[in-house]
Amino acid sequence: MDVPREGAAKKKLIRRIIAGAVVLAAAGGVTYWLGKLQPAAVSVEFSTVWPDTVKRGPMLRNVRGMGTLVPEEILFVPAISEGRVEKIHMRAGAIVKADSVLLELSNPELQLAASDAEWQLKAAEANIRELKVRLESQRLDQVSNLAKVQSEFTQAKLQADRDEALIKLGLKADLEYKLTKAKADELNGRTKIEGQRVENFTESVEAQMAGQRVQIEKLRAAWDLKKQQVMQLKVRAGAAGVLQQMAVEVGQKVLPGAVLAKVAQPTKLKAELKIAETQTKDIVIGQQATIDTRNGLIPGRVSRIDPAAINGTVTVDVKLEGALPAGARPDLSVDGTVDLERIADVVYVGRPVYGQPQSTITLFKLVPGTDEAIRVPVKLGRASVNHIEIVEGLSVGDTVLLSDMSQHDSQNRIKLKK
Repeated sequence: MDVPREGAAKKKLIRRIIAGAVVLAAAGGVTYWLGKLQPAAVSVEFSTVWPDTVKRGPMLRNVRGMGTLVPEEILFVPAISEGRVEKIHMRAGAIVKADSVLLELSNPELQLAASDAEWQLKAAEANIRELKVRLESQRLDQVSNLAKVQSEFTQAKLQADRDEALIKLGLKADLEYKLTKAKADELNGRTKIEGQRVENFTESVEAQMAGQRVQIEKLRAAWDLKKQQVMQLKVRAGAAGVLQQMAVEVGQKVLPGAVLAKVAQPTKLKAELKIAETQTKDIVIGQQATIDTRNGLIPGRVSRIDPAAINGTVTVDVKLEGALPAGARPDLSVDGTVDLERIADVVYVGRPVYGQPQSTITLFKLVPGTDEAIRVPVKLGRASVNHIEIVEGLSVGDTVLLSDMSQHDSQNRIKLKK
């Protein structure tokens, strides 16, 4: 027969309570330890990132922009008169001389007006010749009258002198002398009047001829203008160079002043760069620049800065100072770099994808002796095209990842796989 043991059930309960407490304590410890563990680092292929090492030394600040080569001078060939395009002799790309005929216009009204102006001039020239003959005839009549009066005066004076001599000899009556003397005096006055009349008529002839000459010059100027306009219906280049554009087609009607073509000198080019307006505050005229034509580099200097910004960019003109490489031509796409300043001593690194000057960003810095990189805040300073100043957050010799790491924004630590 079994004998019941006192206290056995109580001991068993105590052991169970102790065991439960130990299990709970162990579970809590494990949970706390697991909570302290960091998540596993995300693996990133090393070949897919762009590392660079922080350096100290001189740094060249510059800015970059895209643009095109354009002629320094472009000659716009306008239409002088209204007309219709009859024939086009040259197309864009042709090498032209100053007197090369680019195209021909037609304008029947202008040609008729030129003919009318020519006939008006010829009629005026005929009229002045007729006027000259008529006035010369009238002048000769005046001269003939003067000569007749002068002859009569001479005869009267001789007769008066004779009568005066006879009176002194007592052979002539005093009254007869007075009559001949009066006649001589009258003829002397008439001679002076006729002489003045001839002189006045001569001046009148010159005035009338001068008026007709002015009218003829006016008609000749009108005819020369019309003739020049007719000649300009054959549109010429006006300067040696390359025909950049033919802006009209056969049959098209053009108005005075309309641009028909553009001629430029292909050997005199400049670069027009479009640079972000936020990067142009330090650009000044005279700064050195380099133009990349994809077939060679051309040195140059900033020659003009557009005062207005268009679509977030400012146009900067660069005057080229070196020889043009083969293939350089107007409208060729180029890249340009403008040198702003050279900083003698600065801590810098390659420019990150999203690194803007005077900003604070985070970069992944490689942990020395490991294959891991941790995210660190970095304060940036002045920037150039390829480098940027480090103000805080990194030291010389640190290696950071400059590539786009936005897909790992939620990670503070990554593992690099080689």
